[in-house]
Amino acid sequence: MSATFKDIGVSSEGPVGVVEIQRPPHNFFDNSLINQIADAFEAFDRDDKIRSYVLCAQGKSFCAGADFANRPQTGAAESGKHLYKEATRLFRSKKPSVGAIQGPAIGGGLGLALMPDFRVTCAEGRFAANFTRLGFHPGFSLTFTLPRLVGQQRANLMFLTGRRIGGEQAVEWGLADVLVPLADVRKEAMKLAAEIAESAPLAVVSTRETMRRGFADAAEAATERELTEQDWTRKTEDFKEGVKSYAEKRPGNWKGR
Repeated sequence: MSATFKDIGVSSEGPVGVVEIQRPPHNFFDNSLINQIADAFEAFDRDDKIRSYVLCAQGKSFCAGADFANRPQTGAAESGKHLYKEATRLFRSKKPSVGAIQGPAIGGGLGLALMPDFRVTCAEGRFAANFTRLGFHPGFSLTFTLPRLVGQQRANLMFLTGRRIGGEQAVEWGLADVLVPLADVRKEAMKLAAEIAESAPLAVVSTRETMRRGFADAAEAATERELTEQDWTRKTEDFKEGVKSYAEKRPGNWKGR
């Protein structure tokens, strides 16, 4: 792949494409980062030599979500619409992918972690939908993708408490597929992607399309609903307090307005 990117590294090992997020230590995302990942995935889809790909990240966290502490609050709704458009491009990728989740995948970072077909993690992995702790509604299609993996009740538990789920429990719940030592997460993700790539490529893409029929459309519909709710909850006093209290690592002083 000849394209160069600001915040991701793109490479390949044989038939496996690799996209590495390069915003360590926590890899906070914004529209630009999601756009770059989507561009890379679409390029892999057009490349006949690539049969599967791995999404991984530098640093301590896989993706700790959006950096609300440093993000302007003006224009949040328009920013959300654009981000959701880019995220939908990820869900429409055609080839199977594996996420290497070596650390926290929090909030929208959890949404990004649930986009690949499979996830490899470790005991140090952390999975959390902490939106209500920040005072607003979940996003990044998580109201569709999370219950699809763990069931409605466990998704409710994660959404309403903001609880962090460790790597071992994530595999037990079906949130991740493989548990390995921290040092082996990326290697095992590459191994799984390579195993997928051993199968006939047209058959893999065809089977994946059947198994995921309607998936991207449902994810897009979920984001539209999520955006409607995020738009007004972002304007509340509780959201301002949620961002502040989360940054200060203390319980929120909620006002219900």
